[in-house]
Amino acid sequence: MSTGGAAVRISGLIERLLGQPLPLAIRTWDGSRAGPDGGPTVVVNSRRALRRLLWQPDEIGLGRAWVAGELDVEGDLDTALTRLDHMLRELTVRPRLTAAERAEVVGLAVVLGAVGPPLKPPPEEIVLAGDRHSRGRDRAAISHHYDVGNDFYAVVLGPSMVYSCAYWADGAATLEDAQRAKNELICQKLGLRPGQRLLDVGCGWGSLVLHAAREHGVRAVGITLSAPQAEYAKQRVADAGLTDVVEVRLQDWRDVTDGPYDAIASVGMAEHLGAGAWPTYAERLYELLRPGGRLLNHQIVRSGRPRSGGMARPRRTFIDAYVFPDGELIPAGEVVTRLEVAGFEVRDVHALREHYARTLRAWVAGLEAGWHRAVEVAGEGRARVWRLYMAASAVSFDAGRIGVDQMLAVRPYPDGRSDMPMTRPVGWSL
Repeated sequence: MSTGGAAVRISGLIERLLGQPLPLAIRTWDGSRAGPDGGPTVVVNSRRALRRLLWQPDEIGLGRAWVAGELDVEGDLDTALTRLDHMLRELTVRPRLTAAERAEVVGLAVVLGAVGPPLKPPPEEIVLAGDRHSRGRDRAAISHHYDVGNDFYAVVLGPSMVYSCAYWADGAATLEDAQRAKNELICQKLGLRPGQRLLDVGCGWGSLVLHAAREHGVRAVGITLSAPQAEYAKQRVADAGLTDVVEVRLQDWRDVTDGPYDAIASVGMAEHLGAGAWPTYAERLYELLRPGGRLLNHQIVRSGRPRSGGMARPRRTFIDAYVFPDGELIPAGEVVTRLEVAGFEVRDVHALREHYARTLRAWVAGLEAGWHRAVEVAGEGRARVWRLYMAASAVSFDAGRIGVDQMLAVRPYPDGRSDMPMTRPVGWSL
């Protein structure tokens, strides 16, 4: 169905360039509409969105228009992103515009009044300075992502305040149930016993160290580079009456020197490292563990499969610019290799890809339900960043482009002993 106007012109041009119909309707600033009925609608609120795409014709340009509110989706965002993902996967090659097609695009922009100088990116976009993965730059990257405000994360994450993939075990009816199950799964895999020492690298708001101390009687240390996280976690520890057994530090992993530990958890931390830092990170964790000590590394990984249709990853993505600056995903096999090179014996790899898609959708639901509060404490642009990033990430987990794995490794004794059980506990069954 179409009613004429800018929407028809834009929709028609896109379909000719892609060689297939759009799976979503388009509505533009002039009130015109084009495309199928009965589903989500892409809303172009301003000509400024088109101007951004003229100057930056990729996902950064789209992201800028989205964050600025110049581009939106009416209807279910998850459905819209899933339909677009299916359409893009059907493209055999990335479209390359001919000179004539580029001229047509510019001509349409002129007709629609969208031509002008480049627009300043939204303030939520970041470009880091300094050497990649230097201490200062790592602090800045962590601050950009995590120092949005504890009140904002409380809206998204709910009471558990856990910002990593939940474990939707049987009986986990709520997000809080699933996050509690994830913390317990980690503790069981680490074989925690009363009196042992646990190090949680990238402890977030302290949920894992609190659970481990309360439920398993360990002495726990959590470290983070986010000052607001550390302050929040320390208060939770004090409120729980566990200050004698749980310590939260504002500390870089490179500065931890008080080993040995009986167990180490690294949950959602390694994604920030970058591939180049992984060997040093693995070696440091190995040094901090006693012989027979266990490491549980929980991290997002990318598929090791060749990218279909020759569609290479863009040099800079929306997530690079707005969410995880300097973040880098590597395939699970490469993580295992780096752990083994450092001296670890990898005993178990547990894929939780479907669990993360469900977790992300629960977070999106929390953000949408508390939208007004999220905007109040973090601003509309930041709330829009998180809504798009989490919804799009759920679609990527569904498609198998990214996954999340828990890798259990042990530092063997010099004689090869591991102190690992001969059989897998029933609680680990898949």
